[in-house]
Amino acid sequence: MNSKLVLVLRVLLALILLVFGLNKFFHFIPMDPPVPGGFMDALFLTGYMLPLIAITEIGVGFLLLINKWVGLALVWLAPISVNIILFHITFDITTIGPAALVAILNMLLIYANWAKFKTLF
Repeated sequence: MNSKLVLVLRVLLALILLVFGLNKFFHFIPMDPPVPGGFMDALFLTGYMLPLIAITEIGVGFLLLINKWVGLALVWLAPISVNIILFHITFDITTIGPAALVAILNMLLIYANWAKFKTLF
């Protein structure tokens, strides 16, 4: 895959993750409050799950942005992107666009860096 294209995809994914991760702390993108008794409400009520997800998104986004440990960042992001897709399929299919974009970018970057993952498979 073209190295300039990989750079653009990596930076785009990093920025998406950083924006959505930081939004969980600073709330600069308006969001509807979670439905009482719903899945997001349960995650919020745990007290640690949403901060853990946010820190993970910020960490992966930062690693991708500075181009350090990209393989680790992509492996770290894989189960998160699967869960984001499954959440939107199950609970809110209308907003699956950004979730699908994250998953697709993750898959493309894993493919572009496949040499780093050969030993895993």
